[in-house]
Parts: sequence; structure tokens; C-alpha cells
Amino acid sequence: MPLLEFVAGSVSGALGIVVGHPIDTVKVRLQALAQYNGLVHCVLQTYSREGVWGFYRGLAFPAVTTGLVNSLVFGAYSNALDALSRSGREERGAAPSVPALQVYAAGAFAGLVQVLVAAPIDLVKVRLQGQTGSGGPRGPLHCALLILKQEGLVGLYRGGLAMALRDVPCYGFYFLPYEVICKALTESGHSSGTFAVLVAGGVAGVVTWALATPMDVVKARLQLSGAGGRRYRGVLDCVRVSVREEGPRVLFRGLMLNSVRAFPVNAVTFLSYEHLLDRLCPSTAPN
Repeated sequence: MPLLEFVAGSVSGALGIVVGHPIDTVKVRLQALAQYNGLVHCVLQTYSREGVWGFYRGLAFPAVTTGLVNSLVFGAYSNALDALSRSGREERGAAPSVPALQVYAAGAFAGLVQVLVAAPIDLVKVRLQGQTGSGGPRGPLHCALLILKQEGLVGLYRGGLAMALRDVPCYGFYFLPYEVICKALTESGHSSGTFAVLVAGGVAGVVTWALATPMDVVKARLQLSGAGGRRYRGVLDCVRVSVREEGPRVLFRGLMLNSVRAFPVNAVTFLSYEHLLDRLCPSTAPN
């Protein structure tokens, strides 16, 4: 069973990233680069200079690696929740709701686990997305090697603290609304249907990004620091300088895009995850 959680998480993560990557590219550029006047300007400039491919810049790397990251998230969450609630997925499906604190704790643990692997991957993705010309890295491997050469191993974790401050608490809130809404839309003793999973997954994504956007802005700016973006000395310096020069609203830049992207991406992610688990191991689905 633990292995199947990781497999289902891997495939569902890859599907989700393909759905949301174009919006994510626009979001990253709005958050970290000062050359755009707003959403429409960013979209038009990206399309006029780079064509449709510009919105998919850096897709190949996260499409492959997000499967690994998502497998860690869902695998760590499911197994942590099993340990905390002392029940398996099949028991939880037919039993009363797991206490909210246990769901939050399991989600926060999953967020911590994935940061260790996801921080370098996300850094390379953001560097590639922020590349608007032809003189930068020629791909994810070249980008990673340049970072290692110029900044050393620690350079691959640039923005990692901001990512941890974003993901550890927010992954707790990611799974909590999903579990609550699924239970509310599902008849007692039955497995959640497609509609329940889609709605719960979509809402979970929107809630999470509403909470995560301020630290997401800081993370993106730190990751692009010295690579087309302004240099900052750390998380607090980035927050202080950004708020002083652009006002508090800068910390919510990209919120609308995050929310618009989050619903379909997470609806697809959770739906494919649940369906894959049911197909791979039908006995895990409650009757």
C-alpha cells in the first residue's frame, strides 16, 4: 500500500503540472520581474516575443520531476495520517472524519519532506521561466550546472527557507479542506465520487494558494536574485525591501493567477490520484 501511494502521487503530479504550467509561468514573471505592467501586458509580451512556447518554458523539467515531488507529498501525507490516526485509507473512508489536527499535522509533515527534494527543482524551474531572452541556460541540466559552478551546492537551495516557510504550514491547510469537503459531499460508508473529489481538490488548491502567495512572492524573488532579478540578503531583507519600494500589495502579486491555476490543477491532481489508487489496488476503496 505505501508504494502505491507514491506511484499514484507521481502520475497525478505530472498531470497537474501540465495543466497549470502556462499560468504558472506568467505568475512567476509577474512576481519576480519588474518589466511587466500587469497580467495582460505580461501575457501579450510573452506571446509576441516567444510565441505559445514561451508559456511552456521550463515545462519538461517540472513535468518529469513534479511526479517525484508529488509522490513524496501524497506518500508522506498518507503514511503519516495512517500513523497518527492508527488506521488505513480503507478504514478512514468508512469511519468518522479523522481529527482536523491529525490531518493538518500529516500535511505539514508532507510539506517538510517535499521541500528537501523540491527546492533545487523549483529553483531551476523558476530560473528557466524567468529567462526572457536567448542568452541564458539552454535547459534544466545546463541551468543546474551553472548554479553549481557559480554558487556551489548551497546555491541550489536559494530560496529554500522561504519555500519551507510557505510549504510546511500550507500543506497542512492543503489536505484539511480536501478531507472536510470530500466527507461533506460523500454519503457515509461510500467512497467519494468524481464530483466530490474535483470540488474538494479544487477548493483545497485555492485555499492553500491564498495563504501561500506572500511567501511564494518572496521565494520567487530570492530564486531569481542575481539571475535577472534584484539581489536580496535573505527572507526578511526581501520582504522589507519589497514592501518599502512597492507597498504591502506586492506580497499578494500573482494571487489571482495562483487561484485561477490552483482549482483545475488540484482538481485534476486529486481526481487522478484517487482513481489511480482505486485501479492499482481496488481493495483500498471503501464499499
